[in-house]
Amino acid sequence: MQVNLFHDGAKYKIFIVEDDDAIAAGITKGLETWGCEVHCVNNFSNIMDEFVAFEPQLVLMDITLPFFNGYYWCGEIRKVSKVPVIFISSASDNMNIVMAMSMGADDFIAKPFDMNVLMAKVQAMLRRTYDFGGDTHLVSHNGLVLNLNNQSLTYEGKEVDLTKNEYKILQMLMERRGSIVRRDEIMAYLWESEEFVDENTLSVNITRIRKKLDAVGLVDYITTKKGVGYIIN
Repeated sequence: MQVNLFHDGAKYKIFIVEDDDAIAAGITKGLETWGCEVHCVNNFSNIMDEFVAFEPQLVLMDITLPFFNGYYWCGEIRKVSKVPVIFISSASDNMNIVMAMSMGADDFIAKPFDMNVLMAKVQAMLRRTYDFGGDTHLVSHNGLVLNLNNQSLTYEGKEVDLTKNEYKILQMLMERRGSIVRRDEIMAYLWESEEFVDENTLSVNITRIRKKLDAVGLVDYITTKKGVGYIIN
C-alpha cells in the first residue's frame, strides 16, 4: 500500500548525497513514486551550495564519497541546519553507526536495503520532524551561509555577529548576488522596516560588514561600484 508523503499539500524535498549513480537513481525513482521532490548532488566538492539552494526537508547521506566523506558533510550541514540526516552505507559496523550519530545523524540504514524499509524510515522521520511545522530557509554563497529563520551568519563553522541593519544589508546583497544593488535601493529597503539610514550611515554599515567578513577570511567579499552601489560576485 502506498503511503502519502505529502505535507500540507506540498511535496517533501529529499536531498541525496550518493556517488553510486545506480543506487542514487533507484532511491530517486522510489521517492518520486511516493510523491517526493528529489535532488541528487552533482558537485561532490561543494555539497553545501546545492544543499542550501534546494532547501530539503531530509538528507540521505552515504559515508564514502569523493573529496570529503559523509561525516564531514553531515558536520557542515549541522553548522547551519537541523534538517534530519539519514546515513545509508555498506559500512554498517558499530563504529560507523556511532560515528554517524555523533556527527549529528538521525538514523542509519545499512546497504543493501529494501526500498520499502527505506520509505518507512523516511516517512517516519518526516512525520516526527515536521508534525510541528517550520522549514529552514538559507541563503549561501562561497561558503557563507545566512539563516533567514534565526538571522545567523556562519562561515566554515564560525559565526559572524551582525546588527539588525547589517543583517538586512547582507541579506539583500546575497539574495541578489551577481547584480549591482544601488545604494538608494538598500536605504529604501531599510526604511521599509522603519530603520531610517542616510548615506553616511549606510557607508558605516558596509564598512563594518566588510571588517567582520575580513575577520573570518572573506576578504573583498563585497565590491563597491563607485557612484552606484555594491555587488557580491
